[in-house]
Amino acid sequence: MPDYDFQSDQRPFSTVLDDIGAKDDPKLYLGELINAFGERGFGALMVFFGLINAIASPIPGSTTVLGAPLLLICLHLVIRRDQLWMPAWALKSSLPRDSYRTTIARVRKPLLQIERLSRPRFSIMSNEVSEVLIGLVTTLLTVIVMLPIFGGNLFPSLFVALFGFGLMQRDGALIAAAWLGVAGFSVFVWAAWNLIVAAFQTSLQWVQHLV
Repeated sequence: MPDYDFQSDQRPFSTVLDDIGAKDDPKLYLGELINAFGERGFGALMVFFGLINAIASPIPGSTTVLGAPLLLICLHLVIRRDQLWMPAWALKSSLPRDSYRTTIARVRKPLLQIERLSRPRFSIMSNEVSEVLIGLVTTLLTVIVMLPIFGGNLFPSLFVALFGFGLMQRDGALIAAAWLGVAGFSVFVWAAWNLIVAAFQTSLQWVQHLV
């Protein structure tokens, strides 16, 4: 496995993703990703693992494994750690580069569109207090992602990715969109739960009436 010096550069995020996929090494190490993303590490890795989990969500059990590094990344925001830390064993973990290329190809077009539209704005949405709040909500979303719920972790994964992109680009509009998405998703879950509970109570009353 190569050494990592965790440097950053000024390449667009999409270009970094393409360059990672263009390498000949059949294995893509987590350490390589962290090094390539550099100072964009927190947001960029939230985007990467958020999208990976969103794509893998229909596969039972996959998000439980893929959500673990994402959970650690989100917790970094909560404790306000300046540099991303990963244990040595995690840095040495890898996935097939061909699988990485396939995943990036599926999300490249919408990612490019968002990248073209994004720019630093509404700095209050990405200040230190906001980052802690984002860390808290994305930690909760990642826990949901890791639960064995078939298809139920798609939207939480996408919200984490959107938060990550907003942090990486310092784009408060994207972060605001992510917050609105989380709010809407929460209302939907609350309403669905109430409907389920009401239906269960009605069924129980009907059974009791028959008895």
